[in-house]
Amino acid sequence: MKVDIGLPSGAWSEIGPAAADAEAQGFDSISTSELAHEAFLRLVLATQATTRVDLATSIAIAFARSPMVLAQMSWDLHANSGGRFNLGLGTQVKGHNVRRFSVPWTAPAPRLQEYVEALRAIWRCWETGEKLNYVGKHYNFTLMTPEFSPPPTGFPMPAVSLAAVGPAMLRVAGRVGDGVRLHSFCTQRYMNEVCMGHINDGLAQSGRVREDIEVHGGGFVAMGEDEETVEKMVDAVRYRVGFYGSTRTYFPVWELYGLEDLGLKLHQLVADGKWDQIAGEVSDDVVRLFAAVGTYDTIASAIEERFQGADSLRLGFPDGTAPEFKRDLVKDLQRIETPFKGRDTKRWAA
Repeated sequence: MKVDIGLPSGAWSEIGPAAADAEAQGFDSISTSELAHEAFLRLVLATQATTRVDLATSIAIAFARSPMVLAQMSWDLHANSGGRFNLGLGTQVKGHNVRRFSVPWTAPAPRLQEYVEALRAIWRCWETGEKLNYVGKHYNFTLMTPEFSPPPTGFPMPAVSLAAVGPAMLRVAGRVGDGVRLHSFCTQRYMNEVCMGHINDGLAQSGRVREDIEVHGGGFVAMGEDEETVEKMVDAVRYRVGFYGSTRTYFPVWELYGLEDLGLKLHQLVADGKWDQIAGEVSDDVVRLFAAVGTYDTIASAIEERFQGADSLRLGFPDGTAPEFKRDLVKDLQRIETPFKGRDTKRWAA
């Protein structure tokens, strides 16, 4: 199993030391989210402090940016990190696209597939000299002159991982993604019984198999040195489950367990502005559907059981966690065998 850790989102002065620490502790990758801060600038700083660890967005918002803009940003990160950049992309929901980013909304799954196809067409143009001629229903790219073409990198094409929740997007991830980033609001049963079926359908449509795509495990990890710390982490997960579980887009997860009424209740609390009450609706049993829970001496086995079938996992640690524990846990998790066998790093063909 590959193990990822998020970069801090605060002061930029924290980024380099955090990235260097993650590399020293053996993590396979470090990643950034796009919430209150954008996802790319922190990775620029991380390239200067690391030499081995992969650098990923988890995830960057796609439709708020032209594929050409994102292709260029990704290219520069990939070239200057020695080919270590992994582009994690997501669509966000309609309300955020229309009301927060002021961009038009269309069916997201076919649009994101075109987005990825366009990115790769642009990258092939820059790396191999192939004429840029991508024409789709949503995106058209037919102009590229030497003045605007960066030099070839000599590295494999950047990996593209897609955030996916619903059936259509899961199939798109299987068709065109190097990886799929499952949402945190995902249980092991939902991954195995729902997500993997759609991903496998997409893989079959592109002539690939399960071993060809990296599945980034959805869910949470709540751990700590003692039970008191674990309970604090559980309470944090409890709120996140309630927050995500209030969104109708994610109700299929509730439906799998016959918990539709819980989803509706959470949705109404949020609609009424009662954010402080949502965590109280999420029981311990529900938390454990979504999370691996345990103290430091038990968490590795809990993660292996909860995330079986996933290829990689993002970890977060309580403040003050000893570096030696992080190193030991990373080593333990890296021993777990996973289905993913690696992508074709020499592939530049369409």
